[in-house]
Amino acid sequence: MFRTSILAAVCAVGFLSSASAATMQFQASLSGKSEVPPTTSSGNGDVLATLDTASKKLSYTMTYYGLSGPATAAHFHGPAASGANAGVVVPIGTNPANPTSGSVTLTDAQIKDLEAGKWYANVHTEANKGGEIRGQMMRAGSGSAMAKPMAQPMKASAAAPAAAAPAPAKKP
Repeated sequence: MFRTSILAAVCAVGFLSSASAATMQFQASLSGKSEVPPTTSSGNGDVLATLDTASKKLSYTMTYYGLSGPATAAHFHGPAASGANAGVVVPIGTNPANPTSGSVTLTDAQIKDLEAGKWYANVHTEANKGGEIRGQMMRAGSGSAMAKPMAQPMKASAAAPAAAAPAPAKKP
């Protein structure tokens, strides 16, 4: 519930942040299997970010759960495709809070790499110094589960009756 509230708040701020400038939304789902090499961590997390294209300001919020220990560092890395490693582009912080938020002004080259999906975010721990969880930063709406809009409960009305969800299959 808390995680959903944080994500909804970040999206709302991103959508309302600037009426005159174009904004772009980015997201990443963090997991151990996305690290290179993969970790066995059961940790996970999310990053939501908004790029104001006029000011070149990237505002982000990272949330993580279930790590092997306290987070020792978090970064944006690039340029790198999924499955490849790269150097730190933007440090998020040492011993970052959870959630952690910030903003940074990007260069044109950094924006180009971010838009091309060549950035990833990761969180480091003492047990996983190279990174415990990682996720590729992608444009929101680019097909991942995080990028899809969250379902909103609808009230049935005479004009538009609510459709019933299919019943789960019964076991014999």
